[in-house]
Amino acid sequence: MKKLAMLAVAASLSSAAFAATETYVIDGTHTFPRFEYNHLGYSTQVSRFDKTSGKITLDRAAKTGSVDVVIDAKSVDTGYALFNEHIQGEDYFYTAKYPTITFKSSSMKFDGDKLVAVDGDLTVKGVTKPVTLTVTSFHCMPHPMLKKDACGANATTKIKRSEFNAEKSAPYVSDEVTLTIPVEAVKE
Repeated sequence: MKKLAMLAVAASLSSAAFAATETYVIDGTHTFPRFEYNHLGYSTQVSRFDKTSGKITLDRAAKTGSVDVVIDAKSVDTGYALFNEHIQGEDYFYTAKYPTITFKSSSMKFDGDKLVAVDGDLTVKGVTKPVTLTVTSFHCMPHPMLKKDACGANATTKIKRSEFNAEKSAPYVSDEVTLTIPVEAVKE
């Protein structure tokens, strides 16, 4: 009888721990990663990707979780159709061979209850490099229209195109690129 009671307690504790982890599905209608770079010293150009998917798991009490983002590189939107095609070519994103850009987290960093950074691996054009996404905004609450819990964040990092075999036109077009991922995700 004592063993049965211990098993019941263990099962309830493990299910309570499991219940603390929440899974959120990225909302592709409110998640548009963007990248910025200096163009010939004239201006900072900003482009975005129109299709993003993935999942975020989060255990706020344990301050753990994971992030898995998949960006459709063919959905790049520079504001100019001819340039969209150009940067999908072999010298830049090479979308015929590498149609997606991915970020997979390895850890999350919190300052108190506030998520401040996510470490992980960014893969662009078949090259994977570790990056830290600095989280500049993070908020979870009930979504007023969907009537489900949702989380949103803005995360940013700086990368070098040359590290991902996309350095054509550098240094005229800057090697350094700021990647920003504004994300919204809805609880499963």
